[in-house]
Amino acid sequence: MATAPLAGPRRMLTLPGVYAPQHDTHLLMRAVGRRDIGPGTHVLELGTGSGALAVHAARLGARVTAVDVSRRAVLCARVNAALHRSRVTVVRCDLSALGAGRYDMLLSNPPYVPAPAALPPLRGRARAWDGGRDGRAVVDRVCAAAGSVLRPGGTLLMVHSEMCGVEATIDALALAGLDAEVSDRELVPIGPVLRSRRSWLRGQGLMDDGQEKEELVVIRARRR
Repeated sequence: MATAPLAGPRRMLTLPGVYAPQHDTHLLMRAVGRRDIGPGTHVLELGTGSGALAVHAARLGARVTAVDVSRRAVLCARVNAALHRSRVTVVRCDLSALGAGRYDMLLSNPPYVPAPAALPPLRGRARAWDGGRDGRAVVDRVCAAAGSVLRPGGTLLMVHSEMCGVEATIDALALAGLDAEVSDRELVPIGPVLRSRRSWLRGQGLMDDGQEKEELVVIRARRR
């Protein structure tokens, strides 16, 4: 197992092939930390990976359910919840299996990196970050599910790159019955995945020559 830093001195364990906490994770953590979360807040995290966000929300007092399609991610999140003595229910399931209207808050750091393949991979390490040709294959599914998963007045917090379309996310959430806006932005150094696709991304008009940073955004949306 590898380790990745969490807030403060604590650390998260990650198995090979499980997405380790990075800039996007910590940006979303800070957004979560500004919300009024307590024992009565029922939080669902989609695509939990290492479980870092789920553990963070649980440490703030929320009742947390975390889901992922990856068996390794589910195992990893369960181990991290136990190591941090956080009460998190971790379930292996897909978006289509989620219950309706049960949650006060929905958290998601979905795969959003644009990729040459039209559809995200079904297995392997890249499943944690590849989001299809426009980076929106999973992002759009999260947007569509949010309206039914959240209670009226519930909040979605989702992080993704500006490369996969900020306005497209806001429009998709509006169609699902949520009022959305950008709550946070941060420029971060491009990582190895984007560097390896630099030529292809330039050809798609998603990256400029010499670009060394990408903008991450947190979308905050409220169900009407």
